Amino acid sequence: MKECEEKEFQHLCTNYHSAIEFIGKRWMGVIIHTLLDGPKRFHEIVASIPGISDRLLTERLRDLEQEGLIIKKIDTASPKKVEYELTAAGKELEEVISAIIKWVKKRENVTEIK
Repeated sequence: MKECEEKEFQHLCTNYHSAIEFIGKRWMGVIIHTLLDGPKRFHEIVASIPGISDRLLTERLRDLEQEGLIIKKIDTASPKKVEYELTAAGKELEEVISAIIKWVKKRENVTEIK
């Protein structure tokens, strides 16, 4: 029985670590937070995240799309319009992102996060 529990824990740890690493990539949480307000065009996302480069945003949006957390909607009418929107799975991260923001704000009063 103990061996089974250890295997389950190891599996959970691996999945947990992967999830934390993914969300913890530079700008990833901020991009998700920005899209929680609804669909946005590329330039709107860039404008709402000071300091992010076009190249890095493109890379992160691709990562999010590959993970099934956002969809890229392309309207082929003239002029062409591309929007990024969270999927249901992406929207499930709202509680996580909100909890992190709440924790950071609480910690700001205690000490600076390193």
